[in-house]
Amino acid sequence: MTDFDAIWRQQDEIRTVVNAVLGECIWNLGYSERRMAIELELTIRLDEDAVINLSSQFPLPCDYDGEGTSGTKFVFYL
Repeated sequence: MTDFDAIWRQQDEIRTVVNAVLGECIWNLGYSERRMAIELELTIRLDEDAVINLSSQFPLPCDYDGEGTSGTKFVFYL
């Protein structure tokens, strides 16, 4: 059974980090049941250094997931 309460808390933590480091630039932040992960897409494209910097700020491990239609993507496996 999926614990959506825990997922929402983690999404809030992710949103807080992004807003603190980059400002409000979240295009999409949601849970993917298929991947069993939280997916984040920004409205901006980050260079490699910025990706590493942002990744190190998150409270849970994440992977760079490439470039989406709007910007840089990350995935947080649960």
